[in-house]
Amino acid sequence: MKMKEIIQLSTDELLTKRRDLRQESLHLRLQQQSGQLEQPSRLRLLRRDVARIETAFSERVKQREKK
Repeated sequence: MKMKEIIQLSTDELLTKRRDLRQESLHLRLQQQSGQLEQPSRLRLLRRDVARIETAFSERVKQREKK
């Protein structure tokens, strides 16, 4: 997911997307522990997407505090 796409999402959509990505990450880590993970690179992409969402969310919070 690109930063441009993330910025266009509403705050509620950001929170929902973050929750979904974290849940998917948990499932993939469990698969990794049991040796069933087929795409290890997917974990890395999920971590980056969650970080992008967290960044966009914190920027929105900072903007609201300024007003």
